[in-house]
Amino acid sequence: MTLDDALRALSSDALKMVKDNYVLGLGSGRAATSIVRSLGLYLKENKIKIKAIPTSLQIKIEAEKEGIPIIEADQIEHIDIVFDGADQIDENKNMIKGGGGALLREKILINTAKKVVIMADESKFVKKLNRSVPVEVHPFARNIAAKQLQKYGGKPNLRVIERGYPFVTENGNVILDCDFGEILKPKELAIKIIEIPGVIEVGLFNKPDIIYKAKENGKFDVLT
Repeated sequence: MTLDDALRALSSDALKMVKDNYVLGLGSGRAATSIVRSLGLYLKENKIKIKAIPTSLQIKIEAEKEGIPIIEADQIEHIDIVFDGADQIDENKNMIKGGGGALLREKILINTAKKVVIMADESKFVKKLNRSVPVEVHPFARNIAAKQLQKYGGKPNLRVIERGYPFVTENGNVILDCDFGEILKPKELAIKIIEIPGVIEVGLFNKPDIIYKAKENGKFDVLT
């Protein structure tokens, strides 16, 4: 049994929450990909019809491969469940997300959904958040935002791709990956960051409704 086995098992368990005519939000990353691949079969076996809103092009492609109906966010008024992953989760269930660059769309769906289900492997769980926090910034405000983040104790680095070109989100913005060390008060920090002129979104997220913790032995825990 492996971690991939655990992800498949928890995906099957999580999908039991999906009912006919639900609108689902599909997050990004490895865990989200796992649930998308299980969702197509689940819909066929249970003869359930749903609509889904992906947060990234990658997940949209995966969903279309599985025959999952895709709609745009502006076509709906509510979201029943969001399934997403996390880059890090602390003991109080605060999260860092957005490692793939889709933090703005992820936060929109999460804040809209009636229920938020997060799936992550056991390596993502820590006592206190301590990894770099993605901050999505308008390109015009990159330097201004970076200086303000430094005043808050952060060490911002522009995310780049091949040949040193800036990583650009699907919304046309750049990402500053900001190291704050151990984050003792993530909610307060998020409020400070989002108020910086030019900052579009910050990858600090509040408690989800349910967390699935995948284990290396192929099993999983459910945290509520």
